[in-house]
Amino acid sequence: MAASGDRGGQQAGCGYDSYRSPLASRYASPEMCFVFGERYKFRTWRQLWVWLAEAEQTLGLPITDEQIQEMKSNLDNIDFKMATEEEKRLRHDVMAHVHTFGHCCPKAAGIIHLGATSCYVGDNTDLIILRNAFDLLLPKLARVISRLADFAKEQADLPTLGFTHFQPAQLTTVGKRCCLWIQDLCMDFHNLKRVRDDLRFRGVKGTTGTQASFLELFEGDDQKVEQLDKMVTEKAGFKRAFIITGQTYTRKVDIEVLSVLASLGASVHKICTDLRLLANLKEMEEPFEKQQIGSSAMPYKRNPMRSERCCSLARHLMTLIMDPLQTASVQWFERTLDDSANRRVCLSEAFLTADTILNTLQNISEGLVVYPKVIERRIRQELPFMATENIIMAMVKAGGNRQDCHEKIRVLSQQAAAVVKQEGGDNDLMERIQADAYFSPIHSQLDQLLHPPSFTGRASQQVQRFLEEEVYPLLKPYKSVMNVKAELNL
Repeated sequence: MAASGDRGGQQAGCGYDSYRSPLASRYASPEMCFVFGERYKFRTWRQLWVWLAEAEQTLGLPITDEQIQEMKSNLDNIDFKMATEEEKRLRHDVMAHVHTFGHCCPKAAGIIHLGATSCYVGDNTDLIILRNAFDLLLPKLARVISRLADFAKEQADLPTLGFTHFQPAQLTTVGKRCCLWIQDLCMDFHNLKRVRDDLRFRGVKGTTGTQASFLELFEGDDQKVEQLDKMVTEKAGFKRAFIITGQTYTRKVDIEVLSVLASLGASVHKICTDLRLLANLKEMEEPFEKQQIGSSAMPYKRNPMRSERCCSLARHLMTLIMDPLQTASVQWFERTLDDSANRRVCLSEAFLTADTILNTLQNISEGLVVYPKVIERRIRQELPFMATENIIMAMVKAGGNRQDCHEKIRVLSQQAAAVVKQEGGDNDLMERIQADAYFSPIHSQLDQLLHPPSFTGRASQQVQRFLEEEVYPLLKPYKSVMNVKAELNL
């Protein structure tokens, strides 16, 4: 995943005796690993050489149908051993593959890579891979949003204690809280889609972006060079190509790509942190399989392992944005080669990491468990304090004095709080109010004043409107892939 120039040789199979990236061997999906794999990369190089030859032939260069057919017939006939040996000898990855391709295409060997520079195959392949990687992520993100939307709809009316500063606050609903997560993911979806759709092809630009070599090939015919660039761009499936490049496409593109992936990482980290906190409160849990072991020492434990994995990998994803930022800032003039080795690592790792956390989050969202009785108990512990303003209003309506009532409730609330904090007892504020003759005018209303749904405001209606206006339209184009279940490697 880098342009020519970083001459580190291709790595042979590692087996179990050498280091292997856990992203590929343990976490990421086979389809994402394939897109960033060597075979796909070098086959795409060959495909780009075919497209270039076809376009050059159409525009009048002496390239035969037989040469092009020979190249097409050998797109998958890649001798990786020979390519590795050639790279060791030449210290140039692109020329190693030019020679390897030419070896199995002897008739076409002389026109492979005609007029091109290494970045013709390197950068254009990277852009194709980035586009295809986005095309793998977007349906996965849509499925996560869909699963959470189903959960939000199902739990739209279930009251739960809200938290600000992780301290008890006004009630919300379980579904409304889930919509906070969904909204962030919808923003990520739109950002990923925007960056994917904004990707432009590097195209056919030559060594420093001036297209001088192609102008020479076509004997100064400016129009044919323009046509060549357009034809290859269309063959690669891009609507637009950069008009201006140096030797490479601007590395600002990589910043855009990793920025939206890092932002996705932040969203997933927040969601899974919330789930971990809720698991501690025993209000919600991620799925826990029948034979799953939570701890090697404590057999009773049900650790939120999947959410912890998401947080762990999301942190890594968020840090990767620093690589393209620094790379873009030090690309001197038309290009320097200190981008290559870095991009081989950060671009692939970003997508493999994003792929992993989306697969894992989908798995989590397909099996979320809610414990309504625990939620209800926590509400009972906190709601009496939150209901005090409503009690004051009820007393005033019944003829009481607002200031006298406020003082009465202040004293009783502090007594109840002391029971909770100092004695470890339950919140008995309502019992104290029920026992106080001052509040007798509203004793019959206390149950109604403490009815949890009356404290959730418009949460339920907000969930319904949000899903209908913002979520379901986003998901509609992905209806055909919604039934795909998440599969975790480990």
